[in-house]
Amino acid sequence: MFERLGPLRESNFRRLWVGQTTSAGGDALTGVALTFAVLSVSGSAADLGFVLTAFMLPRVVFLLVGGVWADRLPRRLIMIAADLVRAATQLALAVALLSGSASLPIFVATAAISGAAGAFFVPAATGLVPQTISPGLLQQANALLNLSQSTAFMVGPIVAGLVVAAVGAGWVFVVDSVTFIVSALFLGRLRLGAFASPPRKSFVADLADGWREVVGRRWLVASLGAFAFGNLAFASFFVIAPVVVDRSFNGAADWGLLMGGLGFGGLAGGALALRWKPGRPLLATFGVLLAAPLTLVVLATTPPFAILLAGIVLLAIGTAVANTLWHTTVQQQVPPASISRVSSYDWMVSLLIFPAGSALAGPLADGLGAGSALLVFAALAGVPLVAVLLVPSVRAIRRKDGAAAAADEARDVAQDQPEAEAEAAVA
Repeated sequence: MFERLGPLRESNFRRLWVGQTTSAGGDALTGVALTFAVLSVSGSAADLGFVLTAFMLPRVVFLLVGGVWADRLPRRLIMIAADLVRAATQLALAVALLSGSASLPIFVATAAISGAAGAFFVPAATGLVPQTISPGLLQQANALLNLSQSTAFMVGPIVAGLVVAAVGAGWVFVVDSVTFIVSALFLGRLRLGAFASPPRKSFVADLADGWREVVGRRWLVASLGAFAFGNLAFASFFVIAPVVVDRSFNGAADWGLLMGGLGFGGLAGGALALRWKPGRPLLATFGVLLAAPLTLVVLATTPPFAILLAGIVLLAIGTAVANTLWHTTVQQQVPPASISRVSSYDWMVSLLIFPAGSALAGPLADGLGAGSALLVFAALAGVPLVAVLLVPSVRAIRRKDGAAAAADEARDVAQDQPEAEAEAAVA
């Protein structure tokens, strides 16, 4: 057991993990709290959708910007700044709710600012993890981060519901604000090596360099394409599955059990990712992700509920394992100076495809019927996931052990260093 928790023995990663776990706990509370806070003020589902859009749109718009700056500046500083901005917005929302002055413009403004801050935080975090851990423990470090986040998002909504019912939504945002401050404090305690400033270029040039890092790797392009279609399965599931459960099973009660199954599967998948280190990580990643279209096929047949629940658990296990393997592969295969920009393109694919799939799922289900629509989405997601397994460059990616990863990282840093020193001399 202690061997699997080995990353926590390293002080830098332990500090990062504690901060991120605390912050995830706060984030897990706010989904329920925000929903009922908006409804308590306006009572309008349309207003709730407007607030959620106000959060997502800036996150999408600023992701590439965040990726560029996370490769230009010390990632820890960007993450601390993003945490402090989000702490301030959540506290402002809490004050508005507790004082009775909350309104739709306040919800929209705080959601937009928080979403934009998250766009800077996420790519920086992806690039920071390898800086806090020994190369041989990178996969376990990613698995522990995913495991703690899965735990938070399984328990958080339940706790949030109780808190909102007992004392109101405002106090949930107070707690979330404090968790961002805790995250910033632990980030501030990281002891990292000296930061080598990259050569000064225009924003467009830096963005183009990041794009070349993506398209210059066939395995990366093929993988992002497969992820794009794979996300259609998840998008359609969350739109169509509640309809099927409501019509063919026991409605909200069974849907709650399925969501609990997702949480449990996420924990099990995180635990599995601590132990399983496949030699060809991308084959394993897309192999386990086939659970997503298979789950849609199972749901389309309206099987006994126990079988459906088992399928949902397997889906969550596969997703957790795939996320860990994917992040570790990108962090190992992409030069450290470009990880955040590559990560921002990765996140962009996910954030753009998911709402598109959600928008398509409803009309398709109304036009073809829920079962047929699920089969269409299963094909749209499944065929690319199978096809990517046949791509030679995807099959060629091998897991790096600790020594190989350390050697590659040292080589990449050495290649970047002369350019950074030359730029500093000119300045």
